[in-house]
Formats: sequence, C-alpha cells, structure tokens
Amino acid sequence: MYQVEITHNQGLNFTAKAGEGEFVIDAKGKEFGPLDAFLAALGSCIGVYIRKYAEGTKLDLSNFKVKVSAELSKEPPISFRQVFVTIDLKACQLDERRQKALAEFIKNCPVHNTIKGSPQVEFKISSRLSSRPGALPVKECE
Repeated sequence: MYQVEITHNQGLNFTAKAGEGEFVIDAKGKEFGPLDAFLAALGSCIGVYIRKYAEGTKLDLSNFKVKVSAELSKEPPISFRQVFVTIDLKACQLDERRQKALAEFIKNCPVHNTIKGSPQVEFKISSRLSSRPGALPVKECE
C-alpha cells in the first residue's frame, strides 16, 4: 500500500512525507500548492513511463520535459475539468508509429489510470479525546 503523511505546519502550509522524502505544500502559492502537487504526480508518473518505454525499445529518450496544465472549473464541485499533457522529447525525433506507441504506453501510468477510474475516497476522522485517568489534557475545538 502507498502512504503519504501530511502534517499541518501553520496557516495553509503543510509538509508531505513519503518514505525518506518530504516537500512543502503551501496553499497560499509560495511553494507547491495541492493542485500543483497533483499535476506533478501525473507528470512525473508519465516521465517514469517514458523512461520505461525508452528502456524497452532501446531508444535514447533522455532530457525530455513533461508539461502538465489544467483548467479548474468555476462552478461547484471545483475540480480540474480538463488536463493537458505536453511531452517535449528535445532532440529525439520519433516517427508517427513510435509516437502513437509511446502515447498508448504512457497511458498505463497508475496516476493517469487513477484519474480515469474515479476511485472511491474514504474519509476517517479521529481525535484523541479521552476520559481515561492519567490521560493528557486535550483542548476541545470550538
């Protein structure tokens, strides 16, 4: 199972941790915002699949760029309505057959498949209110 832990720092600033790595998510726009992180997840997943394709076909697809942009809806529920992915292979020229094969291969990226599959998201909320003797005092939220 994959797991990421998000810790609130202050205001709209959070730290995302996975394994030994971490980065800051700042909804005020000073760092990666939540939607930026989402698009980065898609773009980097596609990048992994470009590398897998290159290794399998023995093509030199290095120093490429993946640009991901999206249009946010203006009406509720607020979400990305359309996502655009542009892949710049730099100096490597692929014929039309290889371009189509690469495009089909990268659609196997799990982040892409997750978006397409509209997964069920389950929320569980816990708090540490306890009436046990010796329990640490907990501030009630107002």
